[in-house]
Amino acid sequence: MNMIFIVILLLNQEESMESYKITKQNKLIRISKKADYSKETIHAIIDEALFCHLGIIHDGKPVVIPTIHARMGNDLIFHGSGASRLIKSSHNTDMCVTITLMDGLVLARSHFNSSMNYRSVVLFGQGEMITDEIERMDAFEAITEHIAPGRWNDARQPNQIELKQTAVLKMPIDEASAKISSKFPEDETEDYDLNVWAGIIPINQTFGEPKDDPQLKDGIDLPEYLKKYNRG
Repeated sequence: MNMIFIVILLLNQEESMESYKITKQNKLIRISKKADYSKETIHAIIDEALFCHLGIIHDGKPVVIPTIHARMGNDLIFHGSGASRLIKSSHNTDMCVTITLMDGLVLARSHFNSSMNYRSVVLFGQGEMITDEIERMDAFEAITEHIAPGRWNDARQPNQIELKQTAVLKMPIDEASAKISSKFPEDETEDYDLNVWAGIIPINQTFGEPKDDPQLKDGIDLPEYLKKYNRG
């Protein structure tokens, strides 16, 4: 009996490590069946998105700023000018980050039941300025690789002047939740008899063919890692 209890306890601990703890702050109340707290799901959405929206309280007022991000383990990484309001206000400050990936328009037989399919995350944590030079370079690499995997070792890396002009911030993800909608319309029973088209219009993110810089030196070909660029 004791061995069974120990095994169950270990399994529960392992499961909790793979999901963010549900708290009053991150718990989804409305349409809770769409909630997902697993780190696998949440991290996948973070990694696919090219940018996020970062919210802070600045001078007593809410401010939301779109910015590029990257993930290093359980930390979100941001960078910007050392003089930026975002960077200065976010150190040792509670932050909320949101990301949304749109997957489709859901057109029901009624306007009330029309909606969208999406994958979104809401993330909570406190900002920390990164001052260690090695960790700063790791963060720059993470952001570069987030945008274009393979680019870090190809292009010139930041020099000392550029590093001094740039501040790097991280936010350990303390609490997080995902909300996912991926369904066809759910109409009222009586509306299924209406002569109105209903269904999904998919939304797909596509990337065009890379275009050479007019000042590109002769003989430089498009790197393999940029061919057929895609995300997700």
